[in-house]
Amino acid sequence: MTRPVLYSGPLSMFGAKVQIAALEKGLDFNVVMVPFDFQRLYTPKHPEVLRVNPKQQVPVLVDGDLALFDSTQIFEYLEDLQPQPPLWPAEVRGRARARQLEHQSDEVYFPHVIKLMGLQSQLQEPPAQAAIAAAQDFCRRMDALLRDREWLAGSYGYADIAFYMAALFGERQGAPLTPDMPNLLAWRDRMTARPAVAQVAGAMARYLASVPRPVPGFLRRAM
Repeated sequence: MTRPVLYSGPLSMFGAKVQIAALEKGLDFNVVMVPFDFQRLYTPKHPEVLRVNPKQQVPVLVDGDLALFDSTQIFEYLEDLQPQPPLWPAEVRGRARARQLEHQSDEVYFPHVIKLMGLQSQLQEPPAQAAIAAAQDFCRRMDALLRDREWLAGSYGYADIAFYMAALFGERQGAPLTPDMPNLLAWRDRMTARPAVAQVAGAMARYLASVPRPVPGFLRRAM
């Protein structure tokens, strides 16, 4: 039986999410880092990415005759493929809340970070400041959620993986976590200390250092 292949990129937040989840599951899989640089980005795009994903983006997972794209859809497949250890809560309502949190990381928080990617030379201007404020307001809500728990959805899982990677990119683009988010800062330390997270985030940090691009301070410990 062939090993599943994950196509990702050295700075793919969504690919990193899937890689962390697969490592947490103890799955035997290959990772193909598709070519990337800051001038051409992913051009020319990898043929397997073009074949599988109409959006022409990583991550793509190929497992035999099954080909999937979208990090959340791949999460769901990994959970069915390898139920232990579970990365969604067992209880129905808890699982629904965790899925909502994972979705919010991608679709509510991360759009503010995407906006900042195009405003790096104007971070003090009103559009960038508005995006930073919105991103940090979301982080404060996550900080409040962690007031009485160790992980975002109660037990460690996909919700934590998704927001960790999204917030890492927020930090890189000018929307850092701040001292008034003590619960979230402690959570980030717990996340960075996990072997699967350290392996993937550490590789990303080493890539940033090699380009060279700034490496967030908290990520240096994973290098």
